Amino acid sequence: MAFTIADLVEHAVDLMPDRVALETDGASRTYAELEARSNALAHQLRALGVQPGDTVGLYSRNTLECVEAMVAIFKARAVMVNVNFRYVEAELEHIFTDSQMSVLIYERQYTQKVAKVLPKAPDLKHLIVIEDGTGKDIADALNHGHLTADAIEFEDAVAQNPSERDFEERSDDDLYILYTGGTTGKPKGVVWRQYDVFRVLGGGTDWYTGEPVTDEWKFANEGAAGGQLVRFPIPPFIHGGSQWAVFQALFGGQKAIIYPEFGAHQTWEIVERHKANVVFITGDAMGRPMIEALLEKDYDTSSVVSIASSAAIFSQSVKDQYVDRFPNAIIVDAIGSSETGFGGMTAVEKGQAHAGGPRVKADPNTVLLREDGTVIPVGSDEVGLMARTGNIPLRYHNDPEKSAKTFTTFDGVRYSMPGDFARYEPDGTITMLGRGSVSINSGGEKIFPEEVEQALKAHPDVFDTVVVGVPDDRYGNRVAAVIAARDGHRPALTDINAVAREQIAGYKCPRSVWFVDEIKRSPAGKPNYRWGHEVTESRPADETLEVSSTRS
Repeated sequence: MAFTIADLVEHAVDLMPDRVALETDGASRTYAELEARSNALAHQLRALGVQPGDTVGLYSRNTLECVEAMVAIFKARAVMVNVNFRYVEAELEHIFTDSQMSVLIYERQYTQKVAKVLPKAPDLKHLIVIEDGTGKDIADALNHGHLTADAIEFEDAVAQNPSERDFEERSDDDLYILYTGGTTGKPKGVVWRQYDVFRVLGGGTDWYTGEPVTDEWKFANEGAAGGQLVRFPIPPFIHGGSQWAVFQALFGGQKAIIYPEFGAHQTWEIVERHKANVVFITGDAMGRPMIEALLEKDYDTSSVVSIASSAAIFSQSVKDQYVDRFPNAIIVDAIGSSETGFGGMTAVEKGQAHAGGPRVKADPNTVLLREDGTVIPVGSDEVGLMARTGNIPLRYHNDPEKSAKTFTTFDGVRYSMPGDFARYEPDGTITMLGRGSVSINSGGEKIFPEEVEQALKAHPDVFDTVVVGVPDDRYGNRVAAVIAARDGHRPALTDINAVAREQIAGYKCPRSVWFVDEIKRSPAGKPNYRWGHEVTESRPADETLEVSSTRS
């Protein structure tokens, strides 16, 4: 036995086979059913020639079958490749070929995209199709010669293969890959040992004490001895945080609520229907429309004991609304990345406004480094690069140059440094400022978009925003905001900045604004800075201020 995803799920199966593991509208899976179905699918993968260490693609929204497929892939000791369901054909071609997947499990609605990309992915030989009710005819694609790989129906694979657990012993060195689009460039695969990623994302290190878990049966034993929590991970499972929210639920014999689409009112209907206890969101992208839906209609949220946000800005104005609405719940804001895993978290309190992004108690293995690799002492007001040591990834898949830059060694200590800047606060906490690759250099000042975005959202008419740099004759670049305003309002930029300057210096405030109907974000809620640049380059600003209005 080992600290692997499949082993830890199997421990819960062995102790709590009759509990419901997964639930959606009109369907559920007990732990015994999840076990039998994922075992059968794992046997199908082996029958298709998948060996330990081989990659298997998973191209699906949040469905029961998606979770079964994740478990099956790890049972077979294969490596799951998460495929973003919003990718266009060029991005699909890159991830299919870069990962060298030989099998793809995907929802039927994506058949035509898969058919167009398959001829460019010679390693991809087999398809397993999840029925999603869309009625897209895979036979038609086959008849017209578009699909050049064998196609098997997901339910046939489950029905026609043995359901026994008769796999060889797994290893802590079995791999886990998380493909991340990041803010720039092509999708890149972050390669972890399962042992290491379990330590930083799976609960293998206590979130509060920093102590490592030493008993692989800990979660299953505690789950069997106690009641069953109901967890609702809302972000897509293409996002690592949401994957691990499901895995943690399964490790402890809890129930995970699974739905493929997000909607603000729908979310609270689901919470009410399934009596969800723990709700996992990604910052304002989900949190803001959700809290506003509660202002429009009252739902029974009495079951909720915790709301946890990660991976995107959770602005203080929105946090304050949650504290008011859920005074007895634990509300958590956490930071991390695909290259570091968990970086730190904080329990949200009302009125915590401050300049910068999330302010958290850092994980014991997270430090700030200068660019020469020297450690910044706690208490210093220097801005540094966030770095994590200890349980960190092995590399980027197929990218030794980027691997050398991100996973580097200083004074004999190996660090993961994905490029996020942060600073220490006087109490030793860390304020995350943002990714250096999207920072704005204006007159020699480094300005982090996330810090500005949070300040702008304090204005009541700013529903959502993305901040980018645009060319400026005097300063090289100036701060620009792309804003989706509330209810069609177009507040004056001077009014927006007057509110923002309560949290940030004047030189960080935007001098130009473009109003749009909706801010485009990734499925996980992360800002799409490339899209923001496209907006600012496509037409003149709706309003531009003179330098003297903001620069101070």
